[in-house]
Amino acid sequence: MLTTDRLHLRPFTPADLPAFAAINADSQVMRYFPAPRTETETEAMLARCAAKWQAEGMAFSAVTTQGGQLIGMCGLNRPEGIPLAPCVEIGWRFTPAAWGRGLATEAARAWLAWGWAQGLSEIVAFAPRLNLPSCALMARIGMEEAPSLAFDHPAIPKGNPLRPMHVARIRRPPG
Repeated sequence: MLTTDRLHLRPFTPADLPAFAAINADSQVMRYFPAPRTETETEAMLARCAAKWQAEGMAFSAVTTQGGQLIGMCGLNRPEGIPLAPCVEIGWRFTPAAWGRGLATEAARAWLAWGWAQGLSEIVAFAPRLNLPSCALMARIGMEEAPSLAFDHPAIPKGNPLRPMHVARIRRPPG
């Protein structure tokens, strides 16, 4: 578990399902995804995260307030089935009540520090080009746009405006 001034970052537990399913079902949260997720899809996602923690020692993880309220996810992941793989990505998803308060930035910076401590040399992020809030967060945490790595997401149908991905990366600071 990682702790910041305002947050706890930890692997998901089964008790997180209702709150995270509500986040994944929120059309505002999921506006840059092809569709909101059902509770069954969210449950499968949490199972994949648990398996990745066991197999790889990292995965997207729960973000809770110091009081224990689940407000989203953030973490490191080794994505599969995309042109960037193999790589380590950082990603996030938060409830609208957490937006605009610097919480995603705080969580992402904690995960970057953790990744550097694990010996990672580079971390990437990707989001639909239309997702300006995520692209801005990438810049806030020190990531630089990597146009040469941009790709069309293979899981999103051709012609869908969410398919072209903005890609950014950051390398471990010297020292």
